[in-house]
Amino acid sequence: MPVETKTTCPYCGVGCGVVARVDEDGAVSVKGDPDHPSNYGRLCSKGSALAETIDLDGRILHPEIGGRQSTWDAALDRVAEKFAKTIVEHGPDSVAFYVSGQLLTEDYYVANKLMKGFIGSANIDTNSRLCMSSSVAGHRRAFGSDTVPGNYEDLELADLVILTGSNLAWCHPVLYQRLAAAKARRPGMRVVVIDPRRTMTADIADLHLAIRPDTDVALFVGLFSHLVSNNAIDQNYVAAHTSGFAETFLAASAVSFADVLEQTGLPTMQLREFYRLFTATEKVVTCYSQGVNQSSSGTDKVNAILNCHLATGRIGRPGMGPFSLTGQPNAMGGREVGGLANMLAAHMALESEEDRDRVQHFWQSPVIAGKPGLKAVDLFQAVGDGRIKALWIMATNPVVSMPDADAVEAALKACPFVVVSDVLKDTDTARHAHVLLPSLGWGEKSGTVTSSERRISRQRAFLDVPGAARADWWQLAEVARRMGFAEAFAFDTPAQIFAEHAALSAFDNDGRRDFDIGAHAGIDRQAYDVLSPFQWPQPAGRDRAESRFFAKGGFYHPDGKARFVAVEPVACDRTSAAYPFTLNTGRIRDQWHTMTRTGKSARLSAHIAEPFAELHPRDALELGVVPAGLVEIESPGGRAVVRALVTDRQARGSVFVPMHWNDQFAAKARIDTLVPPLTDRISGQPASKNVAVAARALKVACYGFAVSLAKPESLDAAYWALAKADGGWRLELAFTDAVEDWSAWCRRTFVIPDTIDPLGYADQRTGETRLAFFDGPRLLAAVFLAREPVAVARTWAVAQLTAEHADLRKRFALVAGRPGADKPDPGATVCSCFGVGVNQIVAAVHGGCRSVEAVGKALNAGTNCGSCRGEIRGIVEGCLAAAAE
Repeated sequence: MPVETKTTCPYCGVGCGVVARVDEDGAVSVKGDPDHPSNYGRLCSKGSALAETIDLDGRILHPEIGGRQSTWDAALDRVAEKFAKTIVEHGPDSVAFYVSGQLLTEDYYVANKLMKGFIGSANIDTNSRLCMSSSVAGHRRAFGSDTVPGNYEDLELADLVILTGSNLAWCHPVLYQRLAAAKARRPGMRVVVIDPRRTMTADIADLHLAIRPDTDVALFVGLFSHLVSNNAIDQNYVAAHTSGFAETFLAASAVSFADVLEQTGLPTMQLREFYRLFTATEKVVTCYSQGVNQSSSGTDKVNAILNCHLATGRIGRPGMGPFSLTGQPNAMGGREVGGLANMLAAHMALESEEDRDRVQHFWQSPVIAGKPGLKAVDLFQAVGDGRIKALWIMATNPVVSMPDADAVEAALKACPFVVVSDVLKDTDTARHAHVLLPSLGWGEKSGTVTSSERRISRQRAFLDVPGAARADWWQLAEVARRMGFAEAFAFDTPAQIFAEHAALSAFDNDGRRDFDIGAHAGIDRQAYDVLSPFQWPQPAGRDRAESRFFAKGGFYHPDGKARFVAVEPVACDRTSAAYPFTLNTGRIRDQWHTMTRTGKSARLSAHIAEPFAELHPRDALELGVVPAGLVEIESPGGRAVVRALVTDRQARGSVFVPMHWNDQFAAKARIDTLVPPLTDRISGQPASKNVAVAARALKVACYGFAVSLAKPESLDAAYWALAKADGGWRLELAFTDAVEDWSAWCRRTFVIPDTIDPLGYADQRTGETRLAFFDGPRLLAAVFLAREPVAVARTWAVAQLTAEHADLRKRFALVAGRPGADKPDPGATVCSCFGVGVNQIVAAVHGGCRSVEAVGKALNAGTNCGSCRGEIRGIVEGCLAAAAE
């Protein structure tokens, strides 16, 4: 009989419930969990494709030492021996862990316990530093704790939702759909999007504020002053539950309306309308994400937003409050166990002697970290200069994701001892491991994660353990035992770890800390296995019906009051004559982090198959960059080459490039090599959204597109981007120099035997060359080359990898690059969930569909996760406008 398992999605911080089904033949399918309160059955394109990412291709299945297969005993002995020896010779601060929001809470807990309580250093930081640490710092300054006050329901209950620095439609699609559905039910709801780019999220915006990069502080300081001037302050709330209002208003009053206009670059009427909406609307939710956090002024941005909600008392009540949208599936769980280098477990403060004593007493540990450890950027700089001599990296790929990424790679090369725990053998980071440890992946591991709304859910195993892979917590506990700490790390199951984590949260608490899940302190394995999603706090012996914080005060500073924080707008234009453009990095809809999971799915790669740079049409014209041409982007730190996407969604003078591509999928697209190690002075979060760069057209002698049954073994091209396709691989190419023998190039690249002759032609007049190699009726590879960006029906060409070509006419049609009338080209994929292309949508509009809803009924496009609805709307409106001319 088929077996269904309720688990949780491993992507963003929405924390969607998933039902994984394993059929009798072992086939796996997934669907949204209709009972999970985060998503009620919805899944985004990435979640819907989870079953396509669980194969064992590329997996590391056995420990390796020095690139050679080893046993677990030998590998763990080596790790324990090297760390212990380094600590003896150079002290506890000579070692470090760099962990990840992809870990489960139980993994995170054991890592922090080992480093902070038994090694005695706080040199454990996480890739959550790159996305959430400014939010943490802002919360702690204002509230005295890292507390998210509200929940997802507030977005549906609000009359005004502000999305600032958040491309919700692509980065948190299910939450976006909850908002869009609420707006459809209540047309009077207003949505404001604050973003320098016009992203797909603006599709539901009543007002889009295209502010200049990093001017959020000025915008919200101006709002604070406007609220005071218009008597919108909740004086009773301010008097009873806050301090520092007068000083904050004095600082804000120095920023005039004209100053805000000048700094943000907004039109006067737009700014006035935004301030009017916020002032006149009681039920306001302000959601913020990476556009706020990933900044050298990120913490000040957060506090500028919090100030406005505190001043109006719009916090902790239904439909109102500030809301930090978490990037990763378990960044919140990591924060709960003290995953950052400047935190202790259970939201306790590393700088507090009382909290340090409390944690040490609970753990019965020989030591406790006495000072903050190195934050991510500083940590890798310390690896580079030799202060850190042994480093353990878990479930993350910093050679791609860290700023100054080439320097990070150089640091790993120079480090005496690097351990990497991961699921894939060949990543940009894993290739530098002295010891490589095989971890469990999604579907194999068991534990908990916490979503953006403080909801703890179970990830459950439903797949067999592959090879010798083991859980990350097990690896850590085994090393701890070998270092002499066996009694404190005698964990046999994740349930035991969760029970200890819950007990610590309640230890000597009495409501003095926000994080308390003491109700689960005595949980056994059976209860843990059936644990339902719940929001914290859940203290033992006390019912907490309220799911929000701070409506009646109760903050976590010693006096119980929130702090207004006076913040000052600062100049943030980093451009110069040499680097005149502002680079903004971020995510796209169908990829995740560094593509180690989503890169396995052909469906997810079909929407956007290569790295790109969004450029404004006038900037492209001045640079000589043609649409779909190649653009070279450079900063003092590095250089990247990506495809040009010319669009008026992008502001002049700015460039957007996604952060996903790595050396496994593209020739020169690790965009974080361009990002300098500039950080927020308080949070240590890197400024990844405001980087001064130069841009220029890359001169190309020949462009190419190819499909191949086998993965190319080596690629000799100035530009290439590789993507998984149904039946094989697709490949974008460009050459700065002419290739004399294309047939020989194809044989080398695609490993085609000399016995197989190509079918094709070369036209010296047009510069076109087309070659296809067949083994009987099966296509092995096809290459389309031209002097300009290749205009070939790509989706159709990819489909030829799984088609039969016994008919010679079909072979010639492939070489011609033209699908037959019986097999029309669907066009570039728009809806990944149902594989619907742009040509199909255009045909539907021409056939009478006049709305997104009508297209959905005809093709299903946009009816699952809905994150493509903005694109569909643009296609529909474009077709209708063209027909009206």
